[in-house]
Amino acid sequence: MSYSDHDLRAAAGAGAISSDDLQRLLTYLQSRVRATAAPSAKFDAAHLLWYAGALIVIGAMGLFSTVAFSQMGGRALTACALAYAVAFGLVGNHLWRRDLRVPGGLLIAIAVSMAPLAVYGVQEELGWWGKFGKPGTVHDFYIWIKGSWLFMELATIVAGAIALRFYRVPFIVAIISVALWFMSMDLTPWIFNVSHFDWEMRRIVSIWFGLGILVIAWIVDYTSDSRDFGFWLHLFGLLAFWGGITATDGATELGKAVYCLLNVGLLAIAVIIVRRAYAAFGAIGITMYLGHLADVVFKNSLLFPFALSLIGVAVVAVGLAYHRKQKVIAEWLGANLPPAVLRLRPQEAAV
Repeated sequence: MSYSDHDLRAAAGAGAISSDDLQRLLTYLQSRVRATAAPSAKFDAAHLLWYAGALIVIGAMGLFSTVAFSQMGGRALTACALAYAVAFGLVGNHLWRRDLRVPGGLLIAIAVSMAPLAVYGVQEELGWWGKFGKPGTVHDFYIWIKGSWLFMELATIVAGAIALRFYRVPFIVAIISVALWFMSMDLTPWIFNVSHFDWEMRRIVSIWFGLGILVIAWIVDYTSDSRDFGFWLHLFGLLAFWGGITATDGATELGKAVYCLLNVGLLAIAVIIVRRAYAAFGAIGITMYLGHLADVVFKNSLLFPFALSLIGVAVVAVGLAYHRKQKVIAEWLGANLPPAVLRLRPQEAAV
């Protein structure tokens, strides 16, 4: 069984353990988490250079690969990718063991990102492109959507999962999330068993796949000691789910109103589990709906801009009231939300 900080404090309150024992236990658990997890990313010059360098290497070997690079042949591509993966993996492991966990973790992430390039080389050499045909160069992996990329995405996810088993690096989850996002589109021809698919097929797959990623993100939040690992899953899950819902064509006014309520629900989720990504997508969705009202429903209404301004002022006022009562609201949520939901909140929010 796993126990949260909230559970331990409740046990102390019930007299199961003393307050001194509780404090010693919490101190030990916090030191153990710091010893096993990579530190959260900070915005300073060193971290900026580390992340920029990692992205440049990942981009150089994938996003900016040209036709000339692909002319090396399948064997050479796979050998190059494996050489990069081994080199960056060894150096990253060395830095990780010397407590330089941010640069070491980023080098491990670079090693993981070589997986699709290695698999592309194998598919190129053996002609394993399936009925969907060869999609193009490895550069096109980051641009086009085609079922033939599925094996590259699966390899990236497996490599990332193996790396996370030994190195708790949140940025590896970002690479896995990108692969999952691509997979949500590339699975469309496999699901519908067609070589050519339309926008509606892609939209439906995006919605359901996004929901699946969000469920995984909540499970990660529930079981992990660090919220950094769930961040990328929430972000890309919302991109797939919210993007698919937003791209709906021909919706009735009732359907658009339901869409607005869905975005209001995202704002509520953001407050409950303290995830800003939900607030960002919810706010964008509500703004889009209000823009639709202004442009279509109330296009020639003189009073609508004034009414909308009053709504905006009311929202700001609610925000100010929430800011003043934030601690009281947090305490109320901590006392009334189910334990399963409380585990999704950061410890500093459950005051």
